[in-house]
Amino acid sequence: MTGAAAASDRRSVLSRLQRGIESMYRVDTRLDVEAFLINDGERDSAGVARAPREQLLVRQTGDDEIKLGLFVDQEAVSNLEKNDPARSLDQSNFADFCLAVEGVSHFVYVALCAAGERSVSALELELQAEVDKFACCLLVSGDGGTGGADGHARGLRRRLYHEVTFAGDLTADERARYRVANVEAGRYAAALSREFVAGDRLSDLLPELRQFYRLDLDGKLGHIARRAGA
Repeated sequence: MTGAAAASDRRSVLSRLQRGIESMYRVDTRLDVEAFLINDGERDSAGVARAPREQLLVRQTGDDEIKLGLFVDQEAVSNLEKNDPARSLDQSNFADFCLAVEGVSHFVYVALCAAGERSVSALELELQAEVDKFACCLLVSGDGGTGGADGHARGLRRRLYHEVTFAGDLTADERARYRVANVEAGRYAAALSREFVAGDRLSDLLPELRQFYRLDLDGKLGHIARRAGA
């Protein structure tokens, strides 16, 4: 094993996930998510209203800089270290992998927007994370086994966008935001599946995803509408 390969293997699952997302979209935050992880106590001291299993805390300082803190449930991280999704993505780690993708997606997207001095809404952040979950699950798990890539993509869409429940302590506005992000990402994933997965054009999927990633919220919603034929 080369030194580079050994170093890669020693990275935490969250660091590897960050590098994977940044590579997928050809972006570079020049940050290490590990340096921004916070524990339960640190999150509690921030006075958060809710304490879900994944949460990105953003605080703007007086000099127009932002401070980030990412909380990801330690049990989920430990499970992913034990059941590495790079080896197999299955019932034992699927939910925790999606949780980690959401957290790292938020971190990368906010860091990039901050570096580019671009504001980002909570809906845009959630929409991109929902798309990232589909893309990461699809690319990590390959063709999904005997069902083939098309059947695997259908199964992923069902689990990600249909077999979902929302936390009971969400406000009405939060629930509406999560629902819109879920529905719109599901429409986009269905369009991607029809054009690139069923059409056996996975090599063209990454350029499409990279184009979408660079759009703002209005651009993303308009792009989904065009792709979905609405």
